Amino acid sequence: MKKLLTGNEAVARGAYEAGVTFASAYPGTPSTEILENIALYDEIYSEWAPNEKVAVEATVGASIAGARAMAAMKHVGLNVAADPFFTFAYTGVNGGCIIVSADDPGMHSSQNEQDNRYFAKAAKVPMLEPSDSQEAKDFVKVGYEISEKYDVPVLLRLTTRICHSKGMVDMDDRKDVEIKEYTKDIPKYVAAPANARVLHVKLEEKLKELEKFSNETELNKIEWNDKKIGIVTSGIAYQYAKEAFGKEASYLKLGFTFPLPKDKIRDFSKKVEKLYVIEELEPYIETEIRAMGIEVTGKDKLPVVGELNPDIIAKTLLDDITPIIDMDEDKVVGRPPTMCAGCPHRGFFYELSKKKDVVVTGDIGCYTLGASPPLLATDTVICMGASISAGHGFKQASEKNNRSKKVFSVIGDSTFFHSGITGLLDIVYNNGNVTVVILDNRITGMTGHQENPGTGYTIKGEPTEEIDLVKLCEAVGIKDINIINPLDLKETREAIDRSMSLDKPNVIITKWPCVLKKMKAEEIEEYKLNDRKICYVDNEECKKCKMCLKVGCPAISFDPSVGAIIDDAMCVGCDVCLQVCPFGAIKKTE
Repeated sequence: MKKLLTGNEAVARGAYEAGVTFASAYPGTPSTEILENIALYDEIYSEWAPNEKVAVEATVGASIAGARAMAAMKHVGLNVAADPFFTFAYTGVNGGCIIVSADDPGMHSSQNEQDNRYFAKAAKVPMLEPSDSQEAKDFVKVGYEISEKYDVPVLLRLTTRICHSKGMVDMDDRKDVEIKEYTKDIPKYVAAPANARVLHVKLEEKLKELEKFSNETELNKIEWNDKKIGIVTSGIAYQYAKEAFGKEASYLKLGFTFPLPKDKIRDFSKKVEKLYVIEELEPYIETEIRAMGIEVTGKDKLPVVGELNPDIIAKTLLDDITPIIDMDEDKVVGRPPTMCAGCPHRGFFYELSKKKDVVVTGDIGCYTLGASPPLLATDTVICMGASISAGHGFKQASEKNNRSKKVFSVIGDSTFFHSGITGLLDIVYNNGNVTVVILDNRITGMTGHQENPGTGYTIKGEPTEEIDLVKLCEAVGIKDINIINPLDLKETREAIDRSMSLDKPNVIITKWPCVLKKMKAEEIEEYKLNDRKICYVDNEECKKCKMCLKVGCPAISFDPSVGAIIDDAMCVGCDVCLQVCPFGAIKKTE
């Protein structure tokens, strides 16, 4: 049987067919759907972890117990998980283990476009790179065989186009893999310095065997066509290269990319007249080939930033420019992302944006858009959890130099659980004076509504303990905590003003569910969502002052001849614009 699957769905299917027992992840685009689909298989225990480090550590534990295990994350998530990832390469596995890194060339939903192939080389972990959905499934199954044969974890490196593109996939039955016996082995699993020194030597020996495997395996295969041009490539770049060159070139398609098959590369290069390396982002393969003394064309012509595509390759390497339809650039309207109509973050950022003597350190989530026009409230966004730590550093450095700006550190509920708690500890422990704002929209919003420790439900929708943010903040030493409805601008303004006057660390929790969230019965009752009426503009009373546009709601537009207009198909009746209008021209429907 065949099915049309995305790469993420195919990875999940591969885990199922390979007999995986345990899977853990923190949601992050483009990797999120891997665990969402694994969770559909009852044969696999699956969970959302608070962050990627915890996910990998739990996966390591499952592997040591003897089970086949998987952790999945986006590329920057592997930064968070690097500590256990590097050490796990030394200790090796018991049950097979795959770590999935989904890179994001072009930064469609990320703060950088790092090339995680270098993580494999740095950590000395063998790496697989599928080029379509079928390979995504197959490589998972092969990855577990490699992992158990060579006693190593395996890095499965995907990219956005592999994750989200669809292809036909052959569906196979699940392989029943019995959990291996666990035997206490201190020299192998206790990574103390004396043991680690020995383990490192063993790992280097494994890498020699893995390079031999790399030269022999059909995961790295040659496709002979015209030998005037030879192309070494991997992953989605293989598909782009094939589309641009077709049968006018021969290909060394690499599916096992660390260690690289140096003997196979040498042999291939000798049999072609001109050698290209076509790869996305960094010259990972190219640098290794150049170090072998082989002349090659690559990043001297191809870009090192952004996604590749067949047109870029054809234009750069073949001087073949694909004709495009002419259009009037002046008529193309920019459509930057914006908070949804009714987003609970909008009211808070609107009030905060009116404060001109504050610094707002932001974080990763929908609320990153607090930095966008017309709100322009946020000063910094660095990485998950950095809002609190950076805010503390900014405040302490400022006070040391006699500056007195108030600092608000804004973070989402899921991000706070991910890596914000330790920043809050830092503030309390070091006598900081920052207002931490936790935007609790009752779900992990940006990545598509995954449960988190604060929602009260697991990845499978099963009820669990709901972590109480107030008690958690109190437990780390915060004495002043204020819970507000961020859609009530008066309440929000008073909370901000009060925090401005405080000379101690404090927390504001804005609590209102994401407008797109599938509401549970208790939430509908708690937030009285069935009673909400949408808004409209009485244009007889509208003075065309445009104040309502300053909240940045996509449901509001402006016609100079009429005034403000509210799209009743988008409005959800959050009332923020109604509270902003100074003339009472915005009203509620009956």
